[in-house]
Amino acid sequence: MALIVQKYGGTSVANTERMKAVAERVVATAKEGNKVIVVVSAMAGETDKFVALAHQITDSPDEREMDLLLSSGERITSALTAMAIQKLGYSSMSFTGRQVGIMTDSSHTKALIENIEASRLKTALDENKIPVVAGFQGINEFSDVTTLGRGGSDTTAVAIAAALKADICEIYTDVEGVYTADPRIVPDARKMESISYDEMLEMASLGSKVLHGRSVEFAKKYNVHLVVRSSFNNAPGTLVTKEDRCMEKTVITGVAHDKNQVRLTIMSVPDRPGIAATIFNAIAGANINVDMIVQNISSHDQSTDISFTVSKADGKKAFDITRKVSEELGTKGVNMNAEVAKVSIVGVGMQSHFGVAAKMFETLAKKGINIMMISTSEIKISCIVDVKQTEEAVKVLHDVFELAKG
Repeated sequence: MALIVQKYGGTSVANTERMKAVAERVVATAKEGNKVIVVVSAMAGETDKFVALAHQITDSPDEREMDLLLSSGERITSALTAMAIQKLGYSSMSFTGRQVGIMTDSSHTKALIENIEASRLKTALDENKIPVVAGFQGINEFSDVTTLGRGGSDTTAVAIAAALKADICEIYTDVEGVYTADPRIVPDARKMESISYDEMLEMASLGSKVLHGRSVEFAKKYNVHLVVRSSFNNAPGTLVTKEDRCMEKTVITGVAHDKNQVRLTIMSVPDRPGIAATIFNAIAGANINVDMIVQNISSHDQSTDISFTVSKADGKKAFDITRKVSEELGTKGVNMNAEVAKVSIVGVGMQSHFGVAAKMFETLAKKGINIMMISTSEIKISCIVDVKQTEEAVKVLHDVFELAKG
């Protein structure tokens, strides 16, 4: 008997018919003698609908109230899915994040899980019930509802799997696994049988929407066996696991892209110690994550330009904060460019191979794709390019590194 956590995304529970199909898959897993915990997202489009409603009220909705509003989508799905399982003759109960005991910090709209109590889940399993958990949510120390950010249901599922030491965590979505690139852009993109935690973490953070980045962090930290599968068929998925020796044979694993980027540039920043700390402390204080940072060489007047990227969702807030700080520092102002995208190559193999960066830059140059910013780590290289050239960049990189061949 295995303990299996199954997470179903928004397209998998898009309507009641899809929920019935999910219930059938869950029951089939239980019939094999397994204990099953189900985690669900909101129905496809529901979260966007709630966001739109909030913005009909105000341009700047309060984040605490947004959390309470947005968490309702997953609660609706969890109750309906539990009913669908009950209809098939199996005992099932739905649970909110609060009822499960998912404790988070107080960073509304992007909270971090601090602890999962999970006693009610254990009791339900002991009573041969199938728990259906509303993903994406928890509560803070004040008992306020919090949400984990877009894609947070993945994190809920992996965190529960870690807390209960589940044998496997299956992430069901509308694709059959993790591909070498977005198959909607690259038709010959190849589905991978396995990918390392580190590679998947980079792919997720660089724009691959198959898994939420924090869910991969949880999986790596607690060694949760993670499988990405389609809820629309029974095809084998992609295993996210520890790096093994065979993975070293591949230099580049995949190409990722992210159009959800904004580049901010502060012009003529005084070049003296503490200036960068002042700027980025102000941004961090607003719970905004900064991605790439580039500082130019100091000019003759002892000033420099600093460019950095944030998500589009944080763009306006980051711009307002940066403009205020730049005025205090006496800079020449702030520019924001929302017409950019990040294109990245990822692979554990590049650690032991020379010339990967040169090959990437040369390939983009031959296609006339200008690189605005560059960021690297041991297993990834990212470039900021014009958003209009995103698809072309992904295609040529996938081709030049021969990712379709495997």
